[in-house]
Formats: sequence, structure tokens, C-alpha cells
Amino acid sequence: MNIPENLRYSKDHEWVLIDGEIAIIGITDHAQNSLGDIVYVDLPKVGDHFNAHDACGSVESVKAVSEVFTPVSGEVIEVNETLNDSPEVVNKDPYGAAWMVKLKIKDAAEINSLMTAEEYREYLNNNT
Repeated sequence: MNIPENLRYSKDHEWVLIDGEIAIIGITDHAQNSLGDIVYVDLPKVGDHFNAHDACGSVESVKAVSEVFTPVSGEVIEVNETLNDSPEVVNKDPYGAAWMVKLKIKDAAEINSLMTAEEYREYLNNNT
């Protein structure tokens, strides 16, 4: 399973790349693998505000619909419009082309509550 070292992770299986005051968010390789073939992605609108752990969208697969949560609080500044027409990208490149949301971080301290790659690996080993 692919768990990049440069990202932070939530217990809801979202990843976060911190770029200054911007959080780039997507779902993990584990999440997309568990869901199976992704057929639809519902994303928030630019300008929407979320608190940490709020549902900000959903991912639909041939198996189930799963909510996507924001690991940190902030304002949506960009969404990945490519996923509207090509949701299968989530299965092919969950940590790259399939990023879902960019948030302007409201409280940088929340980043410290997210897991490192090593902690996420351990979390998966103990909870799957």
C-alpha cells in the first residue's frame, strides 16, 4: 500500500499536503482501494467554509458512497474540477492528479493532530 512520507493523514482516510497556509486534501490509497471503482465525486464549492472533521463532499463507487471529511478547518479556495468528468482518476492516482480540495487553513495548530505516514501505517495495521 502506498503511504507517502511527506503527507499527513486522518483517521477518516484523507491525506493532507501542507503548502504554506494551504492544505491540499484527497483520499488515501487505502480508501480508494476499499471503495473499489470510483464512479462519481461530489465536491464542495469555492468559498465554502468547513471546520475540521466536517463532511465536505463524497465519493461514490460501485460498492458504496463514502463521505470525504476536511482534516483541518478552512475555506475552500479550489476544487479539482477534473474529477467531475474523470472520477476514475481517484483510483489511478490518489495522491497526485486526484487531489480533491484546496483549503486556506484557518488554524495551523490542527495539523499537529494529523498522523504522520508511520502513524497512519500503524493505525491501518491495528484497525483493518
